[in-house]
Amino acid sequence: MLDFTSALYLGLQHPSASLAPWDAFTLGRPAALTEPPDADAVAEEVAHLQGSEAATLLPSTLHLFWDLFGILASKQREILCDAELYPIARWGVHRAACLGTPVRTFPHQDVATLARMVRRLVRAGRQPVVVTDGYCPSCGRPAPIRAYAELMRRAGGYLVLDDTQALGVLGTSPTRMQPYGTAGGGSLRWHSVFGPHIIVGSSLAKGFGAPLAVLSGSRTLIDRFRERSETRVHCSPPSVAAVHAAGHALRLNRHHGDRLRHKLLGLVVRLRQRLGAIGLAPASSFPFPVQSFCAGRPPLLKRVLSWLSSCGVQALITKGCKAVGESVTFLLTARHDPTDIDVVAGAAAVAGRVALARAR
Repeated sequence: MLDFTSALYLGLQHPSASLAPWDAFTLGRPAALTEPPDADAVAEEVAHLQGSEAATLLPSTLHLFWDLFGILASKQREILCDAELYPIARWGVHRAACLGTPVRTFPHQDVATLARMVRRLVRAGRQPVVVTDGYCPSCGRPAPIRAYAELMRRAGGYLVLDDTQALGVLGTSPTRMQPYGTAGGGSLRWHSVFGPHIIVGSSLAKGFGAPLAVLSGSRTLIDRFRERSETRVHCSPPSVAAVHAAGHALRLNRHHGDRLRHKLLGLVVRLRQRLGAIGLAPASSFPFPVQSFCAGRPPLLKRVLSWLSSCGVQALITKGCKAVGESVTFLLTARHDPTDIDVVAGAAAVAGRVALARAR
């Protein structure tokens, strides 16, 4: 079965033999008392990769956003969320709301509406906190981070990014021929936007294949987070094995990351071309490794997915942003090869004909 449901975009795997050994899987102590071995070094390297001053590791983005929005919660602030914000960051925002912080949403990636909302908050003497995903795989568009960051700089607020999708894929100096850029540092590097008013939360479990999360930002913000974090006191820190996997991923990224991203881009372009040739148009113009294609109404989509499965191709039906609707979606990784793409194209061509025939 060809699997197109994995978000391990660079195809990084971390078998135990590839990792530095450890004497204990966990230390039995919270991070507030003792960081796992090498955790500080890994956090520092991720911060540099992303273009931030400092960072700290957490077991997951759920821990990260739970703590972050508990710390940011204030009746003098108002949180403005992108309407399509990924649920885990939204759960963190809900905590701030429960603590009395006003929360509102703005239309997906709508800079003009957000600017009007921010101006009203500033006139009312409130500090805005804008929360968005760095990249939206549903509609296939990077967020307008440069505009958001400038709004927050002028307003004296914070921009909070969930950059899980972009980390490991997008990076420095993108061009038409290299739309991912280089080095895989994520959205801040891709947009070349930095500043102490930007806070970035990311899982390393997708692009880098390591099951932990990193919070990045100014050194002042990270020090404050470490002092006030509740999960660093009441929850276990990332396991020693997970920290070693993150370190291994960063080494692989330094030495092989750009080659893997180049291969990944070629696979995505090939899929778009092959499926486009049989009448399946991609839902987005950007060649991110999450590619969605509209194949008709929901009953037809299910028939197409079923036929793909019978041909040995595992894909997904996703319901994305309102403008996109339901689509057949393929997640590509650098472990795929061109023949895998050709199998998908052949199966999709037959699936479309079979589904249409059964629909008549």
